[in-house]
Amino acid sequence: MQKTVFVVDDNATNLATVEKALDGQYLVITMSSAARMFVTLGKIKPDIILLDIDMTEMDGFETIKYLKSSDSYSEIPVIFLTDLSDTATEAKGIELGAVDFMVKPFSSPVLLNRVKYHLEIEELICTRTNLLRERTERLMQLQDTIVFTLAEIVEQRDTNTGGHIERTTVYTKMLIDALIARGLYIDELCNWNLDSVVSSARLHDLGKIAIPDAILNKTDKLTPEEFSIIKTHSVLGEQAIDHMIERTGEADYLQYARAFAAYHHERWDGTGYPYRLKGTEIPLQGRIMAIVDVYDALTSVRPYKKAFTNEETIDILRKDAGTHFDPIIVEVFCEIKDKLELAKIKLSF
Repeated sequence: MQKTVFVVDDNATNLATVEKALDGQYLVITMSSAARMFVTLGKIKPDIILLDIDMTEMDGFETIKYLKSSDSYSEIPVIFLTDLSDTATEAKGIELGAVDFMVKPFSSPVLLNRVKYHLEIEELICTRTNLLRERTERLMQLQDTIVFTLAEIVEQRDTNTGGHIERTTVYTKMLIDALIARGLYIDELCNWNLDSVVSSARLHDLGKIAIPDAILNKTDKLTPEEFSIIKTHSVLGEQAIDHMIERTGEADYLQYARAFAAYHHERWDGTGYPYRLKGTEIPLQGRIMAIVDVYDALTSVRPYKKAFTNEETIDILRKDAGTHFDPIIVEVFCEIKDKLELAKIKLSF
């Protein structure tokens, strides 16, 4: 497919010279001003722009600044064509993002070769970028598949909590979105890879894989000794994910998963387990999952209890704000209670 070249210069002779030099090799579109170029950009996106610096209405420096500030045009390579030959002008042009700098008058073969060279470079960069993007997408798909499979194994073993993992994952995303919308804990949240965080939330109960079936699936009330064994799932999950990190490196999603697994049973007042952390000592993932986990447990039927209504559950969460739960997160969670209930209904079908 023939490449498109924009030539922008307010001198008609210069436009004709460049058009003749590139004739037959590229689709050349000439324009006498930057204003005309921006109008044309709305219809045609060129593969490269040859831009004069010394223009009366809007000079080349102003033009390239605008181009590079636009998401739509910033990747288009720009070669400056100019009568100015001092090093300061050239340095400024390169600093503003030009890929090359040609001083007039120039020979047609040199111009043709420069344009060809930069178009080939751009095509190579584009090809490699696309390959990298495809590989990254495949890795993300593999990561999500592994996380989902591990979560399914946990779900299948714990017959008392059907659908718990998927529901808590959905609630976690909704809660994080609400915190961001309100600008809360934003310094930490803005550094998170949100897709990885939400995916990794599925592993918060990973440690239950190591809990004996007789205890994990007991329908009667657990004895104190049995409950002590159940409580070890937080540390067991943390240890399992630590082993993954040792073997695969410091992958973000594993760090997120570790925090969800280790800290989702800590309490704001420091009476939780396994580490009796208090307040903001508890990582944010743990404080988020603590609320989400209890909400799903209360609103779900268990062999030993009926499901609480949405309103009953919200009242319980409010009462436990500042003792069991981070009060700021509880407040936001309660604000989205209707959306949470609707999500639960949809996930039940």
